[in-house]
Amino acid sequence: MYSNKKKQIFLLHFAGGSCYSFDFLRHGIQNNFECHALELPGRGKRNHEDHLFNKRDAVLDYVSQIKRLRNDQPYIIYGHSMGATLGLSVVKKLEEDSDAPNVLIVSGNSGPGSNHKDIQRHTLSDPEFKEVLRSLGGVPEEVLENEDLYDFFSPIMRADFEILEKNRDSEIGLVINTPIFAIMGDEEETVGEIENWERFTSSEFDCQIVPGNHFFIHNQVKTLTQIINKYGTYSLLNVIV
Repeated sequence: MYSNKKKQIFLLHFAGGSCYSFDFLRHGIQNNFECHALELPGRGKRNHEDHLFNKRDAVLDYVSQIKRLRNDQPYIIYGHSMGATLGLSVVKKLEEDSDAPNVLIVSGNSGPGSNHKDIQRHTLSDPEFKEVLRSLGGVPEEVLENEDLYDFFSPIMRADFEILEKNRDSEIGLVINTPIFAIMGDEEETVGEIENWERFTSSEFDCQIVPGNHFFIHNQVKTLTQIINKYGTYSLLNVIV
């Protein structure tokens, strides 16, 4: 029976992000997808909620949101940076619940275990923390220089980094049955390890390197939307040759 419901895409934000972090992407994909930009507590529309500080709680929060929004059509999950890390565990949980996505698209991240630096960024002093944020890019300088803006934003970033940095290797050995497509900018530190993602799927894997740094997503909108529309509208199994 024909359904007028659209396929769905669930977007998982980077550290410090919110449901507004993918607004730049919506225009290019909303014709093909019912778009849901999710967010963790403590920011955006969930600013009144307490932050989460561990990975398990973050994963279960995302899974709960997805289950509440599902429309019974095929769907995909796309996560950037922190969203990619959490996305892997989110997909595993959804597979266990017999509702797997068609594909997991990940960007700005070379996968669990590829970056061996054991830096606890969430414990750094404010001057050190600001330098880390500057090196990552994506945080406007006015936020770092304005005391009120920084005091509002830094607890969100610290909470997100704590999620990533505690039990850092908890995904090692995790394998999903869902295809994975990985994207990274050619200026990213671990871009040479992008194929590390292949270890985490028993299904198909493909990847693409594009010009840009960790936040290439803002300068490669056309490429990103093409990838999402291509690998989300059709099964990854049908487009890999």
